[in-house]
Amino acid sequence: MWRTRLKHSSLFSTAVTERILVSPGDLLGDGVFETLHVRPSGPWLLEEHLARLASSAALLDMPEPPLDEVRAELSRAALALPDISDLSGERDAINAMARVVYTRSGLVHVSVGEIPPAILRERRDGIRVLTAGLGVSIRETPPWSITAAKSLSYASNFAARRWATRHSADDVVWLSTEGYALEAPTASLIWLSDGVIHTVPPAEARILPGITAAHLLSVVSSVGLDAKQQMITAAELADAEAIWLASSVRGLAEVTSLDGTRRPRSPWTPRLLNLLGFSAADAQQPR
Repeated sequence: MWRTRLKHSSLFSTAVTERILVSPGDLLGDGVFETLHVRPSGPWLLEEHLARLASSAALLDMPEPPLDEVRAELSRAALALPDISDLSGERDAINAMARVVYTRSGLVHVSVGEIPPAILRERRDGIRVLTAGLGVSIRETPPWSITAAKSLSYASNFAARRWATRHSADDVVWLSTEGYALEAPTASLIWLSDGVIHTVPPAEARILPGITAAHLLSVVSSVGLDAKQQMITAAELADAEAIWLASSVRGLAEVTSLDGTRRPRSPWTPRLLNLLGFSAADAQQPR
């Protein structure tokens, strides 16, 4: 049990405790996490997320996470939801998410709850995106880089999104110093050109492997599209037939504006959402 004594002044309050109130993992971002979409059948793509959690931990030289315990706790937490299919008040809506946090100290935290309305709006209405230099080279990544891990060090990621908001946009696609489009702060980049669904090759770009993007590329042949991993410049991306940001909870959010240039809605958006198991009604229909 924490025992805290507070000393107050007009300028500040100081907490005197027997233990530090913030763990090193929380204080330093020294840990890894995963966020999953929860469906009536359970957490979506669970094994893929657990595998990435373990891979991220290995990149940070952390002990292997207790995956069996995490799996069991996720199942218990999902079952504790009142009714996953009705959280949004709409019949058959799927609107729940889970998050697993694992820190170097060995702490595992699992939480399950409703998806924030802002994420659902992005899935339905699309997003305005700006490209911005990340200041890193895909050819000169330092050997200690953890860019391929889903670490708790997300302050820069959310700072990028706040920067986009200040510039009348919703999100950012980061560019390497060579001019290649890499990823968004919390999502993978996907685009459609000439009947092919593309995403950025994570190993070549040295970015986090996207689980939703990889799954989409593995199933698009069922709707008559081919799939390919490919590097792309910002100029080439602007010429794509359609662009999306993909993540496990957001699903697909179509890019409706890129660097201030409006883009027409793609008829593929509802089809691809449906293919991923999201309701096609989540996407605004093209006009």
